[in-house]
Amino acid sequence: MSQNDQPDDNKNGPRLNTKPVFIWLLLMVAIIALFNLPGAASGNAVQVLNVSQVLSYAQEKKIRNLTLQPNPTSGSESWVRISGELAVAGADAGDKSRFTADGRLTEKEFELLRASVARDAFKEIPAQTGWTMFLTNVLPTLLVSGVVLFMMYRFLKNANRGAMQFAKSRARLNANEKETTTFKDVAGCDEAKEEVKEIVDFLKDPKRFTKIGASIPKGVLMVGPPGTGKTLLARAVAGEAGVPFLSISGSDFVEMFVGVGAARVRDTFEQARKLAPCIIFIDEIDAVGRQRGAGVGGGNDEREQTLNSLLVEMDGFDGQAGVIVIGATNRSDVLDAALLRPGRFDRQVFVDLPDLRGREAVLAVHAKRFQLGTSVDLQRVARITTGMSGADLANLLNEGALHAGRRNREKVEMVDIEEARDKISYGRERRRVMDVADLRNTAYHEAGHAVVQALIDDGALPLHKVTILPRGRALGMAMLMPTKELLGYTRQRLLDYICMAMAGRIGEKVISGEISNGASSDIKQATRFARQMVCDWGMSDLGPIAFGENSDTVFLGREISRTQTHSDETARRIDEAISAIVREQYARAEKLIADNADAHRKIAEALLLHETLDGVHVMEILKTGAIQTPVAAPATTPAATGPAPSVPPAADAGPGLQSSPTPA
Repeated sequence: MSQNDQPDDNKNGPRLNTKPVFIWLLLMVAIIALFNLPGAASGNAVQVLNVSQVLSYAQEKKIRNLTLQPNPTSGSESWVRISGELAVAGADAGDKSRFTADGRLTEKEFELLRASVARDAFKEIPAQTGWTMFLTNVLPTLLVSGVVLFMMYRFLKNANRGAMQFAKSRARLNANEKETTTFKDVAGCDEAKEEVKEIVDFLKDPKRFTKIGASIPKGVLMVGPPGTGKTLLARAVAGEAGVPFLSISGSDFVEMFVGVGAARVRDTFEQARKLAPCIIFIDEIDAVGRQRGAGVGGGNDEREQTLNSLLVEMDGFDGQAGVIVIGATNRSDVLDAALLRPGRFDRQVFVDLPDLRGREAVLAVHAKRFQLGTSVDLQRVARITTGMSGADLANLLNEGALHAGRRNREKVEMVDIEEARDKISYGRERRRVMDVADLRNTAYHEAGHAVVQALIDDGALPLHKVTILPRGRALGMAMLMPTKELLGYTRQRLLDYICMAMAGRIGEKVISGEISNGASSDIKQATRFARQMVCDWGMSDLGPIAFGENSDTVFLGREISRTQTHSDETARRIDEAISAIVREQYARAEKLIADNADAHRKIAEALLLHETLDGVHVMEILKTGAIQTPVAAPATTPAATGPAPSVPPAADAGPGLQSSPTPA
């Protein structure tokens, strides 16, 4: 881990572990207290006697041991300090055994004590000198005081350092990376690369532009869906230019304490000026750049102060300083207008989802680290991954490698890639115990989707697979695979989708005569598309008029409701138009299934036998009445019988689409 990649808690230097120091301090205080408190070592009380009492006890042979020590502080050598232990019997002997006494002692009294106490119990200690008194009394106090003062100094020093570093920038400097990212590592966004190449040219040779009066944009905002490579493109700009790269997230500026975010913004730009030419990359800038006044109460909160500081810094520093700000977000609609004006973010670069050629280029970049078999065709993989971002494609190859590893293969084959694609798009297969009646109902439901889609398909969205194996929340699924880039949807294609969605319920009704909640998701999607056709896209007899506007709240960042801007009579006509579209397509699907009842039954029975059918098998049944191409053997017994589920399946058993068909 490099210095710039260390955790945030250690950016201001290593932490001081004060716990062991405090423990040693407490031990020292306890030891000194034990040695200095009289009687503390044994825990017994000490009697204070006079010299005459000590002599009396000595004559009565009641002194067990005795210690004499001259006391030089008294100014006389005959003044002594006596301590010892009495030979007291009884239950309370331990509380009355130890004694101490101070006083003058004549030579005769000294000899009397020596004769009255046993030789091995009599001890005479020389008088204390100044050094011994200093070592026993003063030095421990000085040591303890020094340790306490040292600890207080370190504590205050670290506290002041932490308070000062709290407002420091959390930007990570990537100046000396081992693997530099360049434009060769970025694929699928050629137009965006062309836009940012000007920044690289300016950083390499600024005089080329300044001598003719041109100035490079101070800020570049990269906008696009998640996973399209906005951060990677910014790193490639720094790698190509060979300049320091300060990266920070928008959420790193915002703190609980007011003013900290603004201080971090100022510190970030101060660091960038010292490293100029330099690039500041702010990821997810919408976390700090949201429109002002949109919060609860509209007050001047910490986030707004941080944004104000960012606005001043971006428009305040010298344009020739070589500091360029690159921001990335997928919610440019919620950014403050002052942030997007020329002089701050002069240019917006849209990094869109890759097209067919872009996906193939992205796959070629990521495929370098995988062992791919000869059956893997990256062009075909690019065709079956419409709508996937660069991150999705990298995850696709990784999931394929994991699938190959579980099958003990040495290389990733095309079957692994296809299984990974189905898993990512529709969910992993789940084998659950189902009642025969429920399994049969699901098979006829999916057969209804398959028959109608195969009959009405115009070649742009053919049937890929149909299965009765649960995936995700669905008990079964009819999978569609686009054969080209679907940039828009015609009225007829939307009607075909609604017709196909309605076919699932009709398929259930054919076999059981009843309807279930298995078509709930089909009905919701069909109704939503019909409403958009009438209210947003002008695809009804009401004309090309938009009825109602979406009311969204910038603070919440999502659509809340649809505001009614028309009369109640118009609302009634809208409801009638939506209902008419759905009912017409329901009747159309019902007629298609009735006209192809034999094929519908054969597809359902084949699903009960094989669990999963490819689109080619469905077409063979429709054309010849039987499956001509071999079907892969099921992994387990196809119809696992058992008790009916205790809870009715609420998940949809209808078609699975990667995204709703909203025109781009």
